Amino acid sequence: MSSILDSVNQRTQLVGANRLELLLFRLSGRQRFGINVFKVREVLQCPQLTILPKRHPYVRGIAHIRGQTISVIDLNLAVGGSCTEDLTDSFVIIAEYNRSAQGFLVHSVERIINMNWGAIMPPPQGSGRSSYLTAVTEVDEELVEILDVEKILEEIDPSDSGLSEEVATELSDEPVTEKLILIADDSAVARSQVKRALEPLGFHMELVKNGREALDFLKEISGDCQKSVTEKVGLLISDIEMPEMDGYTLTAEVKADPILNPLHVILHTSLSGVFNHAMVEKVGADDFIAKFQPDELAEAVKKWTSVDD
Repeated sequence: MSSILDSVNQRTQLVGANRLELLLFRLSGRQRFGINVFKVREVLQCPQLTILPKRHPYVRGIAHIRGQTISVIDLNLAVGGSCTEDLTDSFVIIAEYNRSAQGFLVHSVERIINMNWGAIMPPPQGSGRSSYLTAVTEVDEELVEILDVEKILEEIDPSDSGLSEEVATELSDEPVTEKLILIADDSAVARSQVKRALEPLGFHMELVKNGREALDFLKEISGDCQKSVTEKVGLLISDIEMPEMDGYTLTAEVKADPILNPLHVILHTSLSGVFNHAMVEKVGADDFIAKFQPDELAEAVKKWTSVDD
């Protein structure tokens, strides 16, 4: 266990071509879960928690860690299980999402594995809209579930995905492209947030669940284009972490295709604190925006869809 805890910080800096590293953990039962190491700041045994009045039921308390106050969320409780009873024998995964740090209370932490995003698959059909799964994979002939953490965080602290009055007024006076805005994100919550932010401005959007779906869509629609897919698609907004094909690989594939190459790409991700800007330049993305700031996203969309208009 100590080797896992000692190596997490070093491994958060790793980024590969369509690869990821998963930190495997368990909640109350035998089911394994995984979280991308790139989002993990550290793992530690559950410290003493301070109970807050009127806190959300999923939040067990706050912990003071390295000079920072961090909310600790009981993941088992958040996904519909029972409350984690023995805190002294539990662990907290400190992770960074959407420009802030949270602690996730888990029963045990196992090891880190290196995988290809191609082995990470969307949740099976029939898992339902209430499912907290964003992807699944197989390790040691056992199913590993990857949770939609953005959905859990949204339930605890709903974000305001609407535009500010100032930005909405400013941007509404500018012409809007008639071309499609393609949005790729495996989180239903994230897709909904982007849609709510851009709809008031009159953009037409196509939403897909991962990089593979996005690339297939672009190649299909480019078949009707004479010179470039930008005849029909105005912009690609892509998450980075997605099953089957991640945003880095999607961007590289787009930029390597002569028909797709002129398309501007915004990488839109919750990988905020440890984001590798060199990787953005390497794959050829035009912009990077950390989730979720609707004003910033809308302004970027206006910027990149007006470049060639």
